[in-house]
Amino acid sequence: MPIQRHTDLIRAEARRLGFEFVGFARAERLDAEARRLEAWLRQGAHGQMAYMENHFDLRIDPTQLVPGAKSVICLTFNYFNPDKQSDPEAPKISQYAYGEDYHHVVKDRLKNLLAFMQEQIGEINGRCFVDSAPVLEREWARRAGIGWNGRHTLTIHPKRGSCFFLAEIICDLPLLYDDPVRDHCGTCRRCIDACPTQAISQEGYFLDASRCISYLTIELREEIPQEFQGKTDDWMFGCDVCQDVCPWNRFAKRHEEPAFEPHPDLLEMTRRDWIELTEEVFGRVFRRSAVKRARFAGLQRNLKFLFPDSPGEHPSG
Repeated sequence: MPIQRHTDLIRAEARRLGFEFVGFARAERLDAEARRLEAWLRQGAHGQMAYMENHFDLRIDPTQLVPGAKSVICLTFNYFNPDKQSDPEAPKISQYAYGEDYHHVVKDRLKNLLAFMQEQIGEINGRCFVDSAPVLEREWARRAGIGWNGRHTLTIHPKRGSCFFLAEIICDLPLLYDDPVRDHCGTCRRCIDACPTQAISQEGYFLDASRCISYLTIELREEIPQEFQGKTDDWMFGCDVCQDVCPWNRFAKRHEEPAFEPHPDLLEMTRRDWIELTEEVFGRVFRRSAVKRARFAGLQRNLKFLFPDSPGEHPSG
């Protein structure tokens, strides 16, 4: 049948392009997820991320993003890198930001995949998404059989853990749909107990983003609240704690994407190098990195928060 052939064709090409896992879900309104999202927003768990309140209908209904949508193609792109910074006292950066900005790297592959689909199958109306539009990507990943949403709220694949980017193509092409994966967190509480700021609820599956270190160091535009002084575990951009302690990440394998390799200087920078960071060095090391999202002033703010006793070593520019 054409649907089987189309599904197999897309899966094979996606893997050739570097996507590790591919799943397919029926495009439909997410009524249950809409209620959960409303409750999360009412509790103010999104902090100052006001954009989370916008385009609510688009978030819960893919046919609002792509008229006539039939399918949500969900894909994963591995970024796991076990390499650590050489100075154990250096402020830490989340490994997903070691290399080039994933938005561009993964989006380019997605566009190639959609172009391939249109060339091989015919006229297809579709759009590509990589963490940059109102798409509830973790729910679609769950529905497409990519993995389950763990207690830390991240998607966990039973064979690779959680160190991957999620990407989607919403299109009007009918495909064979996968079944959701059963939750395998069991009674494990490692992510809950390890979170330095208690951002994960005691039962899990609920993240108060306004307390998450990734939010504090990236999304928050004002000064980091003093209540978190000494509690951010020396993370200056993002945080990997809940993933580092997750037992499922013992199955993670190092990525094979050259674009995700860190700048040669990045992992060698010492604590003092970071404290004395200049805008010139920032521009050179993070020229194509997602760290640019925090901007030089934002990274300076984070460093001053981590090292309040070293004000004289911070450049004022």
